[in-house]
This record gives sequence, structure tokens and C-alpha cells, in this order.
Amino acid sequence: MSKTNGMETMDLITTYFCKASQVGYHGNLFGGRMLAWLDEAGAAYSAQCCDSPRMVTKHISAVTFEKPVRPGQIIKIYGEVLKVGNSSITVRLEARRHSVYNGTQRLVCSTNMVFVRIDGDGESIPLSEKVKRKFGSQKNPEEKK
Repeated sequence: MSKTNGMETMDLITTYFCKASQVGYHGNLFGGRMLAWLDEAGAAYSAQCCDSPRMVTKHISAVTFEKPVRPGQIIKIYGEVLKVGNSSITVRLEARRHSVYNGTQRLVCSTNMVFVRIDGDGESIPLSEKVKRKFGSQKNPEEKK
């Protein structure tokens, strides 16, 4: 687990640099690029948590962009497990703008995402009992707000 400047404890999943080629007319990171980063990070995190590489995105909750991201800025994506179901996992993701000058972080956006374990035909299959036990004590996502 990682604790960063008073923000709640979450696992660091990945880090990105915002490049000039990823910004729009107003000089900010394209929202779609951020969504792709969140989806990729969430998939990797759910695969790690569920001991399975076969995890697919089922749902992405509303995303509100709180701060802009400009070229040269570092984005760190953090995650935590909120809930585990029979074949799904709900994770909370936060994208934070990281300052290399003083180590502070500012929330850029956050979302809850649901990923489902699938078989070779793309059909949902149950998570292992080990995973269900490991995360079975997690609170309902609505209780964490």
C-alpha cells in the first residue's frame, strides 16, 4: 500500500508522462487518453488482484476532470479494491498529478470500475475462492464515500 500526502491509502498501479502529442487545442491532455490510461491501469490491477489475466471492463462510473494535465506533467494512477462479487471486482481508481519539485499530488479524476473474469469464449466465470476470501471483507462501494 502507498500513502501519499494525506490522501487515502491506495496501491500505486502505474505512472505516465503527459506528452505534447496527447493534448488538445487548449493544451490539456485529451480526456479520452486519460480514460484509456484508467482502463488499462484498472485492467492490470484487477488481473493482479484476481490472479487472472482474463479480466474485461464491464462498467466505468462517472468521471469528473478536476484538474488539467499539461505536457511534461507526471500522472500517477492509484487503485483499491472496493468489492468482489462472484465473477467481478469493483475497484476505485484515482489519477493524480505528481509534482517532481515538492512531491505533492493533486487529484485529476477518479472513478469506480467493474471488471469481470472471463473464459476463452468471453463468458464470465467465477473468481477463485482464494480471491473471494482475500477481498471478502471489503466494504460496499457506497459505504466508502
